[in-house]
Amino acid sequence: MLEHMLAIFEAYGIWGLLVLAFAESSFFPIPPDLLLIPLCLANPPAALVYALLCTLASVAGAYLGYVLGKIIGHPLLYRFASPQAVEKVESMFARYGVWAMFLAGLTPIPYKVFTISAGIFTMKIPPFVVASLLGRGLRFFTEAILIMAVGEQAVSFISNNFEWLTILMAVLIVACYILYTRRKFVVQVLNKWTTAVLTLLRKSA
Repeated sequence: MLEHMLAIFEAYGIWGLLVLAFAESSFFPIPPDLLLIPLCLANPPAALVYALLCTLASVAGAYLGYVLGKIIGHPLLYRFASPQAVEKVESMFARYGVWAMFLAGLTPIPYKVFTISAGIFTMKIPPFVVASLLGRGLRFFTEAILIMAVGEQAVSFISNNFEWLTILMAVLIVACYILYTRRKFVVQVLNKWTTAVLTLLRKSA
């Protein structure tokens, strides 16, 4: 059934990609990657354009999910996830806020669950949009760039390593953010370590 529906989207090319990316962020089960990757393979010079359009359509669909979550609430969320999964999502929002939205856009986690949840928890629109753009953009542009760089070999690499690759990117971004926000503390630690190492070297000389 899902394969038949994907074939219908494929028949419409870039328009099918836009509709699929929009729908997946709010109510549809098929990820747009399954159409983005073949389009990029068919026309590598346009891969970045496809990634950009896919990102924008996905974020637009995310806003629809947000609105639906705000209006309908938990009953809609329970159609896509179990009560246990909803509880975990709520816990992630409570702990990480905008970071939960960003990570959901980047990783294989069903994105619509988080867009609907953002509406339920009335997350502020600007951080919601920014987190969605960054998460979705990083995901789709990574796929497009890999295809431009290595062609069809990127398909097997993405399919075999997508989960850990996205998680690794998310960890690196969070680490960079922490280092940036706490750079004074990091510099102080590095200075202390440098002083200690130099002191040891002088003593041993």
